[in-house]
Amino acid sequence: MLVLFETAAGYAIFKVLDESKLQQVDSLYKDFETPEKANKVVKLKHFEKFQDTTEALAAATAIVEGKIGKTLKKVLKKVVAKEAHEQLAISDAKLGGVIKEKLDVSCIHSPAVAELMRCIRSQMEGLITGLPFREISAMSLGLAHSLSRYKLKFSPDKVDTMIVQAISLLDDLDKELNNYIMRCREWYGWHFPELGKVITDNLAYCKTVRKIGDRTNVAGSDLSDILPEEIEAEVKLAAEISMGTEVSEQDIGNISHLCDQVIEITEYRAQLYDYLKNRMMAIAPNLTVMVGELVGARLISHAGSLLNLAKHPASTVQILGAEKALFRALKTRKDTPKYGLIYHASLVGQTTPKNKGKISRMLAAKAALAIRYDALGEDTNAEMGAENRAKLEARLRQLEEKGIRRISGTGKAMAKADKYQHKSEVRMYDPSGDSTIPSTSKKRKFEEVEEEEAAEEPVTPVVKAKKPKTEPVTEEAEETSAAAEETPKKKKKKKKDKKAEDAPEELKEEEEELVVTESSEKKKKKKKKKIKEEEEED
Repeated sequence: MLVLFETAAGYAIFKVLDESKLQQVDSLYKDFETPEKANKVVKLKHFEKFQDTTEALAAATAIVEGKIGKTLKKVLKKVVAKEAHEQLAISDAKLGGVIKEKLDVSCIHSPAVAELMRCIRSQMEGLITGLPFREISAMSLGLAHSLSRYKLKFSPDKVDTMIVQAISLLDDLDKELNNYIMRCREWYGWHFPELGKVITDNLAYCKTVRKIGDRTNVAGSDLSDILPEEIEAEVKLAAEISMGTEVSEQDIGNISHLCDQVIEITEYRAQLYDYLKNRMMAIAPNLTVMVGELVGARLISHAGSLLNLAKHPASTVQILGAEKALFRALKTRKDTPKYGLIYHASLVGQTTPKNKGKISRMLAAKAALAIRYDALGEDTNAEMGAENRAKLEARLRQLEEKGIRRISGTGKAMAKADKYQHKSEVRMYDPSGDSTIPSTSKKRKFEEVEEEEAAEEPVTPVVKAKKPKTEPVTEEAEETSAAAEETPKKKKKKKKDKKAEDAPEELKEEEEELVVTESSEKKKKKKKKKIKEEEEED
Protein backbone atom coordinates (compact mmCIF):
# COMPACT_ATOMS: atom_id res chain seq x y z
CA MET A 1 0.00 0.00 0.00
CA LEU A 2 1.17 3.50 -0.89
CA VAL A 3 0.33 6.65 1.11
CA LEU A 4 -0.04 10.13 -0.47
CA PHE A 5 0.96 12.77 2.10
CA GLU A 6 0.64 16.52 1.36
CA THR A 7 2.97 19.02 3.08
CA ALA A 8 3.64 22.74 2.67
CA ALA A 9 7.02 21.87 1.09
CA GLY A 10 5.80 19.25 -1.43
CA TYR A 11 4.15 15.89 -2.02
CA ALA A 12 5.51 12.78 -0.24
CA ILE A 13 4.67 9.17 -1.11
CA PHE A 14 5.32 6.52 1.56
CA LYS A 15 5.19 2.76 1.26
CA VAL A 16 3.60 0.85 4.11
CA LEU A 17 5.97 -1.95 5.16
CA ASP A 18 3.70 -3.69 7.68
CA GLU A 19 0.01 -3.43 6.74
CA SER A 20 -1.01 -5.53 9.75
CA LYS A 21 -0.30 -2.54 11.98
CA LEU A 22 -3.22 -0.67 10.34
CA GLN A 23 -5.69 -3.18 11.73
CA GLN A 24 -4.87 -2.01 15.26
CA VAL A 25 -6.01 1.61 14.94
CA ASP A 26 -6.17 2.35 18.67
CA SER A 27 -2.56 1.31 19.31
CA LEU A 28 -1.05 2.62 16.05
CA TYR A 29 0.41 5.73 17.72
CA LYS A 30 2.68 3.48 19.81
CA ASP A 31 4.55 2.46 16.63
CA PHE A 32 5.28 6.13 15.85
CA GLU A 33 6.64 7.22 19.22
CA THR A 34 10.20 7.50 17.81
CA PRO A 35 11.57 7.98 14.25
CA GLU A 36 13.19 4.52 14.41
CA LYS A 37 9.86 2.80 15.11
CA ALA A 38 8.16 4.89 12.45
CA ASN A 39 10.71 3.82 9.80
CA LYS A 40 9.80 0.20 10.53
CA VAL A 41 6.13 0.85 9.59
CA VAL A 42 6.45 3.25 6.61
CA LYS A 43 9.29 4.20 4.27
CA LEU A 44 9.65 7.30 2.06
CA LYS A 45 9.41 6.30 -1.60
CA HIS A 46 9.35 9.69 -3.34
CA PHE A 47 9.28 13.39 -2.41
CA GLU A 48 8.36 16.14 -4.91
CA LYS A 49 9.35 19.56 -3.58
CA PHE A 50 7.55 22.77 -4.62
CA GLN A 51 9.67 25.33 -6.46
CA ASP A 52 8.10 28.41 -4.85
CA THR A 53 5.11 29.65 -2.87
CA THR A 54 3.03 30.22 -6.03
CA GLU A 55 3.27 26.53 -6.96
CA ALA A 56 2.45 25.53 -3.38
CA LEU A 57 -0.60 27.85 -3.38
CA ALA A 58 -1.86 26.41 -6.68
CA ALA A 59 -1.44 22.84 -5.37
CA ALA A 60 -3.18 23.63 -2.06
CA THR A 61 -6.07 25.39 -3.84
CA ALA A 62 -6.55 22.44 -6.17
CA ILE A 63 -6.69 20.01 -3.24
CA VAL A 64 -9.22 22.22 -1.37
CA GLU A 65 -11.45 22.28 -4.46
CA GLY A 66 -11.08 18.53 -5.00
CA LYS A 67 -9.04 18.78 -8.20
CA ILE A 68 -5.72 17.31 -9.39
CA GLY A 69 -2.97 19.88 -9.80
CA LYS A 70 -0.17 19.70 -12.33
CA THR A 71 2.46 18.73 -9.74
CA LEU A 72 0.28 16.00 -8.21
CA LYS A 73 -0.60 14.60 -11.60
CA LYS A 74 3.09 14.46 -12.50
CA VAL A 75 3.98 12.62 -9.27
CA LEU A 76 1.18 10.10 -9.60
CA LYS A 77 2.11 9.24 -13.19
CA LYS A 78 5.79 8.97 -12.29
CA VAL A 79 5.55 6.83 -9.15
CA VAL A 80 2.14 5.24 -8.70
CA ALA A 81 1.63 4.18 -12.33
CA LYS A 82 4.62 1.84 -12.05
CA GLU A 83 2.93 -0.02 -9.22
CA ALA A 84 -0.65 -0.01 -10.45
CA HIS A 85 -1.52 -3.07 -8.35
CA GLU A 86 -0.86 -1.14 -5.15
CA GLN A 87 -3.65 0.78 -3.41
CA LEU A 88 -3.20 4.50 -2.76
CA ALA A 89 -4.19 5.75 0.71
CA ILE A 90 -5.39 9.38 0.66
CA SER A 91 -6.82 11.82 3.24
CA ASP A 92 -9.64 13.25 1.06
CA ALA A 93 -12.32 10.94 -0.32
CA LYS A 94 -13.39 13.50 -2.96
CA LEU A 95 -9.83 13.73 -4.31
CA GLY A 96 -9.63 9.92 -4.39
CA GLY A 97 -12.68 9.74 -6.65
CA VAL A 98 -11.09 12.21 -9.10
CA ILE A 99 -7.78 10.28 -9.12
CA LYS A 100 -9.55 7.00 -9.74
CA GLU A 101 -11.61 8.50 -12.57
CA LYS A 102 -8.70 10.17 -14.42
CA LEU A 103 -5.69 7.93 -13.68
CA ASP A 104 -7.47 4.62 -12.99
CA VAL A 105 -5.73 4.16 -9.63
CA SER A 106 -7.58 2.43 -6.81
CA CYS A 107 -7.75 4.73 -3.78
CA ILE A 108 -8.64 3.96 -0.17
CA HIS A 109 -9.89 6.23 2.62
CA SER A 110 -10.79 4.93 6.09
CA PRO A 111 -10.36 5.78 9.79
CA ALA A 112 -7.19 3.71 9.83
CA VAL A 113 -5.76 5.82 6.99
CA ALA A 114 -6.66 9.03 8.84
CA GLU A 115 -4.90 7.78 11.98
CA LEU A 116 -1.86 6.81 9.87
CA MET A 117 -1.73 10.35 8.41
CA ARG A 118 -1.71 11.84 11.94
CA CYS A 119 1.11 9.54 12.98
CA ILE A 120 3.19 10.41 9.88
CA ARG A 121 2.68 14.13 10.58
CA SER A 122 3.97 13.71 14.13
CA GLN A 123 7.26 12.16 12.86
CA MET A 124 7.56 14.11 9.58
CA GLU A 125 11.09 15.40 10.35
CA GLY A 126 12.53 11.90 10.79
CA LEU A 127 10.61 10.33 7.87
CA ILE A 128 11.37 13.03 5.24
CA THR A 129 15.16 13.33 5.02
CA GLY A 130 16.99 16.34 3.59
CA LEU A 131 14.34 18.86 4.70
CA PRO A 132 15.17 20.97 7.79
CA PHE A 133 12.47 21.82 10.31
CA ARG A 134 13.00 25.58 9.95
CA GLU A 135 12.47 25.41 6.20
CA ILE A 136 9.23 23.42 6.64
CA SER A 137 7.98 25.95 9.22
CA ALA A 138 8.74 28.93 6.97
CA MET A 139 7.04 27.33 3.97
CA SER A 140 4.01 26.39 6.07
CA LEU A 141 3.63 29.99 7.32
CA GLY A 142 4.01 31.45 3.81
CA LEU A 143 1.49 29.02 2.35
CA ALA A 144 -1.02 29.76 5.11
CA HIS A 145 -0.82 33.52 4.45
CA SER A 146 -1.07 33.08 0.67
CA LEU A 147 -4.05 30.74 0.96
CA SER A 148 -5.87 33.12 3.31
CA ARG A 149 -5.34 36.05 0.94
CA TYR A 150 -6.53 33.93 -1.98
CA LYS A 151 -9.73 32.92 -0.18
CA LEU A 152 -10.39 36.50 0.92
CA LYS A 153 -9.81 37.83 -2.59
CA PHE A 154 -12.07 35.40 -4.40
CA SER A 155 -14.71 34.79 -1.77
CA PRO A 156 -18.18 35.60 -3.15
CA ASP A 157 -19.30 36.70 0.31
CA LYS A 158 -16.59 39.36 0.61
CA VAL A 159 -17.02 41.08 -2.76
CA ASP A 160 -20.21 42.90 -1.74
CA THR A 161 -18.70 44.05 1.57
CA MET A 162 -17.72 47.29 -0.17
CA ILE A 163 -21.35 47.92 -1.11
CA VAL A 164 -22.52 47.39 2.47
CA GLN A 165 -19.91 49.81 3.79
CA ALA A 166 -20.57 52.39 1.06
CA ILE A 167 -24.34 52.55 1.55
CA SER A 168 -23.90 52.78 5.32
CA LEU A 169 -21.45 55.65 4.89
CA LEU A 170 -23.81 57.34 2.44
CA ASP A 171 -26.63 57.28 4.97
CA ASP A 172 -24.33 58.64 7.68
CA LEU A 173 -23.21 61.46 5.38
CA ASP A 174 -26.81 62.41 4.66
CA LYS A 175 -27.56 62.67 8.38
CA GLU A 176 -24.43 64.73 9.09
CA LEU A 177 -25.06 67.00 6.11
CA ASN A 178 -28.58 67.65 7.29
CA ASN A 179 -27.36 68.58 10.78
CA TYR A 180 -24.58 70.81 9.46
CA ILE A 181 -26.84 72.65 7.01
CA MET A 182 -29.55 73.28 9.60
CA ARG A 183 -26.90 74.58 12.01
CA CYS A 184 -25.45 76.84 9.34
CA ARG A 185 -28.85 78.29 8.37
CA GLU A 186 -29.78 78.91 11.99
CA TRP A 187 -26.40 80.43 12.85
CA TYR A 188 -26.17 82.80 9.87
CA GLY A 189 -29.91 83.51 10.14
CA TRP A 190 -29.27 85.73 13.15
CA HIS A 191 -27.22 88.01 10.93
CA PHE A 192 -29.10 87.74 7.60
CA PRO A 193 -32.45 85.93 8.13
CA GLU A 194 -33.91 86.91 4.73
CA LEU A 195 -31.25 84.92 2.83
CA GLY A 196 -32.67 81.57 3.95
CA LYS A 197 -36.06 82.31 2.37
CA VAL A 198 -34.59 83.56 -0.91
CA ILE A 199 -32.10 80.67 -1.46
CA THR A 200 -33.67 77.27 -0.91
CA ASP A 201 -30.82 75.09 -2.23
CA ASN A 202 -28.49 74.10 0.60
CA LEU A 203 -25.27 73.94 -1.41
CA ALA A 204 -25.93 77.32 -3.07
CA TYR A 205 -26.73 78.80 0.34
CA CYS A 206 -23.42 77.67 1.83
CA LYS A 207 -21.44 78.91 -1.20
CA THR A 208 -23.19 82.28 -1.02
CA VAL A 209 -22.51 82.66 2.71
CA ARG A 210 -18.85 81.77 2.24
CA LYS A 211 -18.47 84.31 -0.57
CA ILE A 212 -20.29 87.33 0.90
CA GLY A 213 -19.42 86.95 4.60
CA ASP A 214 -21.00 90.02 6.18
CA ARG A 215 -24.28 91.13 4.61
CA THR A 216 -22.87 94.60 4.00
CA ASN A 217 -20.61 93.05 1.33
CA VAL A 218 -23.54 91.80 -0.78
CA ALA A 219 -23.80 94.97 -2.84
CA GLY A 220 -20.20 94.69 -4.05
CA SER A 221 -20.16 90.86 -4.50
CA ASP A 222 -20.64 89.09 -7.82
CA LEU A 223 -22.87 86.02 -7.25
CA SER A 224 -23.58 85.26 -10.92
CA ASP A 225 -21.50 82.04 -10.83
CA ILE A 226 -23.60 80.71 -7.92
CA LEU A 227 -27.12 82.18 -8.34
CA PRO A 228 -29.35 83.19 -11.27
CA GLU A 229 -29.83 86.88 -11.98
CA GLU A 230 -33.34 87.10 -10.46
CA ILE A 231 -32.31 85.48 -7.17
CA GLU A 232 -29.13 87.58 -7.04
CA ALA A 233 -31.20 90.73 -7.34
CA GLU A 234 -33.53 89.54 -4.55
CA VAL A 235 -30.54 88.81 -2.29
CA LYS A 236 -29.09 92.30 -2.82
CA LEU A 237 -32.46 93.90 -2.20
CA ALA A 238 -33.02 91.86 0.99
CA ALA A 239 -29.55 92.77 2.28
CA GLU A 240 -30.42 96.47 2.18
CA ILE A 241 -33.54 96.10 4.36
CA SER A 242 -32.39 93.17 6.50
CA MET A 243 -33.55 93.01 10.13
CA GLY A 244 -30.67 90.82 11.32
CA THR A 245 -28.28 91.58 14.16
CA GLU A 246 -24.67 92.63 13.78
CA VAL A 247 -21.97 89.96 14.27
CA SER A 248 -18.20 90.10 14.62
CA GLU A 249 -15.61 88.96 12.07
CA GLN A 250 -14.72 86.00 14.25
CA ASP A 251 -18.31 84.76 14.07
CA ILE A 252 -18.32 85.15 10.30
CA GLY A 253 -15.05 83.18 10.16
CA ASN A 254 -16.51 80.25 12.08
CA ILE A 255 -19.63 80.26 9.91
CA SER A 256 -17.46 80.28 6.76
CA HIS A 257 -15.47 77.32 8.08
CA LEU A 258 -18.72 75.42 8.65
CA CYS A 259 -19.79 76.23 5.09
CA ASP A 260 -16.47 74.81 3.82
CA GLN A 261 -17.18 71.57 5.67
CA VAL A 262 -20.67 71.33 4.15
CA ILE A 263 -19.35 71.90 0.62
CA GLU A 264 -16.57 69.32 1.03
CA ILE A 265 -18.92 66.67 2.43
CA THR A 266 -21.42 67.34 -0.38
CA GLU A 267 -18.72 66.85 -3.02
CA TYR A 268 -17.49 63.67 -1.34
CA ARG A 269 -21.07 62.36 -1.15
CA ALA A 270 -21.49 62.83 -4.91
CA GLN A 271 -18.22 60.97 -5.48
CA LEU A 272 -19.27 58.16 -3.15
CA TYR A 273 -22.64 57.85 -4.92
CA ASP A 274 -20.88 57.44 -8.29
CA TYR A 275 -18.62 54.76 -6.78
CA LEU A 276 -21.63 52.92 -5.35
CA LYS A 277 -23.47 53.13 -8.66
CA ASN A 278 -20.54 51.62 -10.60
CA ARG A 279 -20.00 48.97 -7.94
CA MET A 280 -23.67 47.92 -8.00
CA MET A 281 -23.68 47.67 -11.80
CA ALA A 282 -20.60 45.42 -11.61
CA ILE A 283 -21.86 43.08 -8.86
CA ALA A 284 -25.66 43.08 -9.19
CA PRO A 285 -26.60 44.61 -12.58
CA ASN A 286 -30.05 43.00 -12.84
CA LEU A 287 -31.06 44.05 -9.33
CA THR A 288 -29.84 47.59 -10.06
CA VAL A 289 -31.99 47.82 -13.19
CA MET A 290 -35.04 46.54 -11.30
CA VAL A 291 -35.02 48.67 -8.14
CA GLY A 292 -32.17 51.16 -8.52
CA GLU A 293 -28.73 51.50 -6.94
CA LEU A 294 -29.71 52.82 -3.52
CA VAL A 295 -32.59 50.40 -2.88
CA GLY A 296 -30.54 47.45 -4.15
CA ALA A 297 -27.59 48.39 -1.94
CA ARG A 298 -29.86 48.78 1.09
CA LEU A 299 -31.38 45.34 0.45
CA ILE A 300 -27.89 43.79 0.27
CA SER A 301 -26.82 45.66 3.40
CA HIS A 302 -29.93 44.55 5.30
CA ALA A 303 -29.42 40.89 4.35
CA GLY A 304 -25.68 40.97 5.05
CA SER A 305 -24.46 39.89 1.61
CA LEU A 306 -25.72 39.24 -1.90
CA LEU A 307 -25.62 35.48 -1.34
CA ASN A 308 -27.73 35.76 1.83
CA LEU A 309 -30.19 37.97 -0.02
CA ALA A 310 -30.44 35.36 -2.79
CA LYS A 311 -31.55 32.78 -0.22
CA HIS A 312 -34.59 34.88 0.77
CA PRO A 313 -37.93 34.17 -0.92
CA ALA A 314 -39.81 36.91 -2.76
CA SER A 315 -42.22 37.44 0.15
CA THR A 316 -39.30 38.20 2.47
CA VAL A 317 -37.69 40.56 -0.06
CA GLN A 318 -41.01 42.42 -0.28
CA ILE A 319 -41.19 43.27 3.46
CA LEU A 320 -37.44 43.40 4.13
CA GLY A 321 -36.92 46.42 6.35
CA ALA A 322 -40.43 46.38 7.86
CA GLU A 323 -39.83 43.64 10.44
CA LYS A 324 -41.01 45.80 13.33
CA ALA A 325 -44.33 46.54 11.65
CA LEU A 326 -44.70 42.88 10.65
CA PHE A 327 -44.31 41.49 14.16
CA ARG A 328 -46.51 44.22 15.62
CA ALA A 329 -49.24 43.31 13.11
CA LEU A 330 -48.90 39.61 13.90
CA LYS A 331 -49.08 40.32 17.61
CA THR A 332 -52.16 42.53 17.36
CA ARG A 333 -53.76 40.38 14.61
CA LYS A 334 -54.02 43.23 12.14
CA ASP A 335 -53.02 43.58 8.48
CA THR A 336 -49.36 42.86 7.78
CA PRO A 337 -47.27 45.46 5.87
CA LYS A 338 -47.25 45.29 2.07
CA TYR A 339 -43.75 46.67 1.51
CA GLY A 340 -40.51 47.52 3.27
CA LEU A 341 -37.34 48.94 1.68
CA ILE A 342 -38.75 48.15 -1.77
CA TYR A 343 -41.27 50.96 -1.28
CA HIS A 344 -38.57 53.47 -2.31
CA ALA A 345 -38.16 51.87 -5.76
CA SER A 346 -39.23 54.07 -8.67
CA LEU A 347 -41.84 51.57 -9.92
CA VAL A 348 -43.65 51.57 -6.58
CA GLY A 349 -43.32 55.33 -6.14
CA GLN A 350 -45.03 56.21 -9.42
CA THR A 351 -48.03 53.94 -8.71
CA THR A 352 -51.37 55.08 -7.32
CA PRO A 353 -51.96 54.19 -3.65
CA LYS A 354 -54.49 51.43 -4.40
CA ASN A 355 -52.02 49.60 -6.70
CA LYS A 356 -48.87 49.96 -4.57
CA GLY A 357 -49.41 46.58 -2.89
CA LYS A 358 -49.81 44.74 -6.20
CA ILE A 359 -46.80 46.39 -7.81
CA SER A 360 -44.59 45.81 -4.75
CA ARG A 361 -45.52 42.12 -4.74
CA MET A 362 -44.76 41.72 -8.46
CA LEU A 363 -41.55 43.75 -8.17
CA ALA A 364 -40.37 41.62 -5.24
CA ALA A 365 -40.98 38.42 -7.25
CA LYS A 366 -38.97 39.68 -10.23
CA ALA A 367 -36.29 41.18 -7.97
CA ALA A 368 -35.80 37.82 -6.22
CA LEU A 369 -35.11 36.20 -9.60
CA ALA A 370 -32.67 39.00 -10.51
CA ILE A 371 -30.83 38.63 -7.18
CA ARG A 372 -30.34 34.88 -7.67
CA TYR A 373 -29.20 35.42 -11.24
CA ASP A 374 -26.63 38.00 -10.10
CA ALA A 375 -25.41 35.96 -7.13
CA LEU A 376 -25.24 32.51 -8.71
CA GLY A 377 -25.09 33.13 -12.46
CA GLU A 378 -21.96 33.45 -14.55
CA ASP A 379 -23.15 36.20 -16.89
CA THR A 380 -22.72 39.84 -15.92
CA ASN A 381 -25.20 41.48 -18.30
CA ALA A 382 -28.48 43.11 -17.29
CA GLU A 383 -30.72 41.78 -20.08
CA MET A 384 -32.96 39.76 -17.78
CA GLY A 385 -33.48 42.72 -15.46
CA ALA A 386 -34.39 45.00 -18.36
CA GLU A 387 -36.92 42.47 -19.72
CA ASN A 388 -38.58 42.00 -16.33
CA ARG A 389 -38.73 45.77 -15.77
CA ALA A 390 -40.43 46.23 -19.15
CA LYS A 391 -43.01 43.59 -18.20
CA LEU A 392 -43.68 45.31 -14.88
CA GLU A 393 -44.08 48.69 -16.56
CA ALA A 394 -46.56 47.19 -19.03
CA ARG A 395 -48.49 45.62 -16.17
CA LEU A 396 -48.45 48.94 -14.32
CA ARG A 397 -49.92 50.74 -17.32
CA GLN A 398 -52.59 48.06 -17.56
CA LEU A 399 -53.53 48.52 -13.91
CA GLU A 400 -53.58 52.30 -14.19
CA GLU A 401 -55.84 52.16 -17.24
CA LYS A 402 -58.05 49.49 -15.66
CA GLY A 403 -57.05 47.26 -18.51
CA ILE A 404 -59.37 44.29 -17.97
CA ARG A 405 -60.74 43.96 -21.51
CA ARG A 406 -63.70 42.02 -22.81
CA ILE A 407 -63.09 38.57 -24.24
CA SER A 408 -65.97 38.78 -26.73
CA GLY A 409 -66.99 41.68 -28.95
CA THR A 410 -64.49 44.11 -30.42
CA GLY A 411 -61.89 43.59 -27.71
CA LYS A 412 -61.18 47.33 -27.54
CA ALA A 413 -63.89 48.43 -25.15
CA MET A 414 -63.17 48.33 -21.44
CA ALA A 415 -65.14 45.90 -19.31
CA LYS A 416 -67.57 47.57 -16.96
CA ALA A 417 -66.98 46.14 -13.54
CA ASP A 418 -69.86 47.56 -11.51
CA LYS A 419 -69.88 47.14 -7.79
CA TYR A 420 -71.98 44.15 -6.74
CA GLN A 421 -74.96 44.96 -4.56
CA HIS A 422 -77.11 42.23 -3.05
CA LYS A 423 -80.83 42.93 -3.53
CA SER A 424 -83.07 40.92 -1.22
CA GLU A 425 -86.70 40.67 -2.32
CA VAL A 426 -89.37 39.38 0.08
CA ARG A 427 -92.50 38.20 -1.69
CA MET A 428 -95.83 37.87 0.15
CA TYR A 429 -98.75 35.64 -0.79
CA ASP A 430 -101.48 37.48 -2.70
CA PRO A 431 -104.92 36.01 -1.83
CA SER A 432 -106.71 38.08 -4.48
CA GLY A 433 -106.01 35.42 -7.09
CA ASP A 434 -108.05 32.82 -5.22
CA SER A 435 -111.44 34.55 -5.74
CA THR A 436 -113.43 34.99 -8.99
CA ILE A 437 -115.24 38.06 -7.65
CA PRO A 438 -114.06 41.42 -9.06
CA SER A 439 -111.12 42.67 -7.06
CA THR A 440 -112.53 46.17 -6.44
CA SER A 441 -113.40 46.45 -2.76
CA LYS A 442 -116.46 48.14 -1.29
CA LYS A 443 -114.29 50.24 0.96
CA ARG A 444 -112.64 51.86 -2.06
CA LYS A 445 -116.10 52.62 -3.55
CA PHE A 446 -117.27 54.15 -0.28
CA GLU A 447 -114.21 56.43 -0.26
CA GLU A 448 -114.88 57.51 -3.87
CA VAL A 449 -118.52 58.32 -3.04
CA GLU A 450 -117.47 60.27 0.03
CA GLU A 451 -114.99 62.31 -2.02
CA GLU A 452 -117.74 63.18 -4.54
CA GLU A 453 -120.19 64.23 -1.82
CA ALA A 454 -117.52 66.22 -0.04
CA ALA A 455 -116.88 68.08 -3.26
CA GLU A 456 -120.63 68.82 -3.75
CA GLU A 457 -121.74 69.66 -0.18
CA PRO A 458 -119.93 71.83 2.35
CA VAL A 459 -118.97 70.23 5.64
CA THR A 460 -120.90 71.53 8.67
CA PRO A 461 -118.99 71.74 11.92
CA VAL A 462 -120.25 69.43 14.64
CA VAL A 463 -119.87 70.11 18.34
CA LYS A 464 -118.04 67.35 20.21
CA ALA A 465 -120.01 65.53 22.87
CA LYS A 466 -118.94 63.51 25.84
CA LYS A 467 -118.27 59.87 25.15
CA PRO A 468 -120.53 57.39 26.89
CA LYS A 469 -119.16 54.30 28.52
CA THR A 470 -120.54 51.95 25.82
CA GLU A 471 -121.04 53.39 22.35
CA PRO A 472 -122.14 51.21 19.42
CA VAL A 473 -120.29 52.21 16.30
CA THR A 474 -120.31 50.48 12.91
CA GLU A 475 -117.52 50.55 10.37
CA GLU A 476 -119.64 52.32 7.75
CA ALA A 477 -120.79 54.92 10.26
CA GLU A 478 -117.21 55.57 11.28
CA GLU A 479 -116.13 56.17 7.68
CA THR A 480 -118.97 58.64 7.06
CA SER A 481 -118.38 60.49 10.31
CA ALA A 482 -114.64 60.68 9.52
CA ALA A 483 -115.44 62.26 6.16
CA ALA A 484 -117.82 64.74 7.81
CA GLU A 485 -115.72 65.77 10.78
CA GLU A 486 -112.23 65.09 9.31
CA THR A 487 -110.78 64.19 12.69
CA PRO A 488 -108.14 61.45 13.16
CA LYS A 489 -109.59 60.27 16.47
CA LYS A 490 -112.74 58.80 14.93
CA LYS A 491 -110.74 56.95 12.28
CA LYS A 492 -109.30 54.73 15.04
CA LYS A 493 -112.81 53.40 15.82
CA LYS A 494 -112.75 51.25 12.65
CA LYS A 495 -110.81 48.53 14.43
CA LYS A 496 -113.51 47.79 17.03
CA ASP A 497 -115.12 44.35 17.14
CA LYS A 498 -118.32 43.47 15.31
CA LYS A 499 -120.01 42.93 18.67
CA ALA A 500 -120.49 46.66 18.90
CA GLU A 501 -122.96 46.42 15.95
CA ASP A 502 -125.46 44.50 18.12
CA ALA A 503 -125.57 47.15 20.82
CA PRO A 504 -129.10 48.67 21.31
CA GLU A 505 -129.84 52.14 20.06
CA GLU A 506 -131.48 53.12 23.33
CA LEU A 507 -128.10 54.24 24.76
CA LYS A 508 -127.90 57.12 22.30
CA GLU A 509 -129.72 59.63 24.47
CA GLU A 510 -128.00 62.89 23.73
CA GLU A 511 -129.52 65.15 21.10
CA GLU A 512 -126.36 66.12 19.32
CA GLU A 513 -125.43 62.48 18.71
CA LEU A 514 -128.89 61.78 17.34
CA VAL A 515 -128.51 64.53 14.78
CA VAL A 516 -125.22 63.06 13.63
CA THR A 517 -126.61 59.52 13.38
CA GLU A 518 -129.70 60.67 11.40
CA SER A 519 -127.61 62.50 8.87
CA SER A 520 -125.32 59.48 8.62
CA GLU A 521 -128.26 57.13 7.99
CA LYS A 522 -129.48 59.29 5.12
CA LYS A 523 -126.05 59.30 3.58
CA LYS A 524 -125.84 55.57 4.10
CA LYS A 525 -129.02 54.94 2.15
CA LYS A 526 -127.82 57.09 -0.73
CA LYS A 527 -124.53 55.17 -0.84
CA LYS A 528 -126.24 51.80 -0.85
CA LYS A 529 -128.42 52.86 -3.78
CA LYS A 530 -125.44 53.99 -5.79
CA ILE A 531 -123.54 50.78 -4.98
CA LYS A 532 -126.46 48.62 -6.12
CA GLU A 533 -126.75 50.62 -9.38
CA GLU A 534 -123.04 50.18 -10.07
CA GLU A 535 -123.17 46.45 -9.35
CA GLU A 536 -126.17 46.06 -11.71
CA GLU A 537 -124.34 47.93 -14.45
CA ASP A 538 -121.30 45.64 -13.96
